[in-house]
Amino acid sequence: MTPKKVLALCREKDVKAVDMRFMDFPGLWQHFTIPASALDEDVFEDGLGFDGSSIRGWQAINESDMLVVPQPETATLDPFTELPTLSMICNIQDPITREDYSRDPRNVARKAVNYLKTTGVGDTCYIGAESEFFVFDDVRFEQKPNGGFYHIDSIEGEWNRGRDEKPNLGYKLRYKEGYFPVPPADQMMNLRNEMMQTMIDCGLVVECQHHEVGTAGQSEIDLKYSDLVHMADDMMMFKYIVKNVAARHGKTVTFMPKPVFGDNGSGMHTHVSIWKGEEPMFAGSGYAGLSQTAMYAIGGLLRHAPALCAFTNPTTNSYKRLVPGFEAPVNLAYSQRNRSAAVRIPMYSASPKAKRLEFRCPDPSCNPYLSFSAILMAALDGIQNKIDPGEPLDKDIYDLSPEELKDVPTTPASLEGALAALREDHEFLLRGDVFTPDVIDTWIWYKSEREVDAMRLRPHPYEFCMYYDI
Repeated sequence: MTPKKVLALCREKDVKAVDMRFMDFPGLWQHFTIPASALDEDVFEDGLGFDGSSIRGWQAINESDMLVVPQPETATLDPFTELPTLSMICNIQDPITREDYSRDPRNVARKAVNYLKTTGVGDTCYIGAESEFFVFDDVRFEQKPNGGFYHIDSIEGEWNRGRDEKPNLGYKLRYKEGYFPVPPADQMMNLRNEMMQTMIDCGLVVECQHHEVGTAGQSEIDLKYSDLVHMADDMMMFKYIVKNVAARHGKTVTFMPKPVFGDNGSGMHTHVSIWKGEEPMFAGSGYAGLSQTAMYAIGGLLRHAPALCAFTNPTTNSYKRLVPGFEAPVNLAYSQRNRSAAVRIPMYSASPKAKRLEFRCPDPSCNPYLSFSAILMAALDGIQNKIDPGEPLDKDIYDLSPEELKDVPTTPASLEGALAALREDHEFLLRGDVFTPDVIDTWIWYKSEREVDAMRLRPHPYEFCMYYDI
C-alpha cells in the first residue's frame, strides 16, 4: 500500500476519519483522529505533531513536541467505528532532527531486524505468537487508602455451578478442564468465531481458535507467523479486535497473565526462526532436526532468559503465572515436544521450513515490539558467541526429583528479580543500537517505580485473611 493507494481507498470507501495509532512505552496503543479531508500525501512525509510528554515513559515536558508518521502499508478500515474510519500505525520521530525516536517500541523492532541483516546470520526473523486471554462477563476492582478488592465473573466459571440463573443449565467448565470442549460447555464459540472473522476481514491471517485450559472463558486465537515487525503490528490489531468484539457483546477481555486464582494463567508462546533468503537457518540434521545455528540460538535464549523476562513477562502479575510446580515453563531447559521446557522444538512437521524454536515463557501483557526484539537479540548473541545450550531435557520436568531438578536454572520469581537480571545483563541488547541505554534505563526505572514499588507499598486483601487477627 502506497500513500496514493491509501488516499484512493479513502475515496472508494467514503472514509470520513483517519485514526493515527502508535505504541506507548509499556505497551498500549494510543491514538488520535483527523478528518479524512486533512490526509494528503504530505502527511506521510511530514507527519503530524503531538505532545510526547503525555505518553507514559516518553519525553519530558520541556521537550514534548513529537511527530507521528503514518505507515501506509498498515492502513486498515476500522470495523468498530460508526463513522467510516481508516486506521494506520505510525512511527515516531523528533520534529527537529527527524530521527526515529529511541523509545518508540516499533523503532526498536525495526532496528532489531536491520541489525539481523548486518550480522550475516540471516535477513528475516519470523515470529509466531500464540496469545491466550480471558473473556469475562463482569469485572469490578478498586484500590483506595482504606480498601481494595477485585471481583471477576463468567457464565462459564466453575464457581457458578450453584448460582440461581433462572435457569442455571449446568455447563460450567471445571478448573483446568477447559481445553477443547464442544458447545454448550464451550460458551465462547460464537464469540471467538466473530473475533476470528473480524481479524480476517482486517487482513490478519488466522490459523485457528479454541477454548483454553482455564475455566471462565479462557481462549486462544493463533495468527500465522510473519516477519517480526509485521507480527508485532498484527498483535496490536489482534488485541484491539478481541477487546472490541467482546465489548460489542457486553463482555470484557483481559490479557493479564493470571486473573484467576487456582487455574491456568495466560501465556503467549512465541515461535521464532531465522531465514537467509529462501533458506531456513534453523533446519539441520542435529537434535530434533535442528542446525548448529539453532542450537546456539537456544543457548542464547536460555542464558539471557532471566533478563528477557523483564520484557517478555513485564508485569508483577506475570510472576503469579511463572510459578514453580505448575504448568508454566519456569525451568530454563530445552526439549523436543516437551511443553514443560522453556524452549520447545515443535515436531508437528518434518519440513525444514517448519523448523523453529518456541520460547514458552512470554505472556500477553508484554509489549510485542520490545519482547520480540529482545528474543531475537538473545538468539543472535547465542549464534554469534556459539553458546552451548547443554543437553536437552526430554522428561516431564514437573516429575523430576529434587535432586535432578536442583541443577536446572529457573526464571526470576518476581518482576523485581527480572529487572535486576536486566540491569546486570543487557549488553547483548545494545548491539546495533537496537536497545539504547536510554531505553534500558527508562524501562527499569518505569517498571520499578510505577509497578514494583506501587505494588509493594499497598496492603493486599489476602494479607487481611492471614494476619488481621495477629
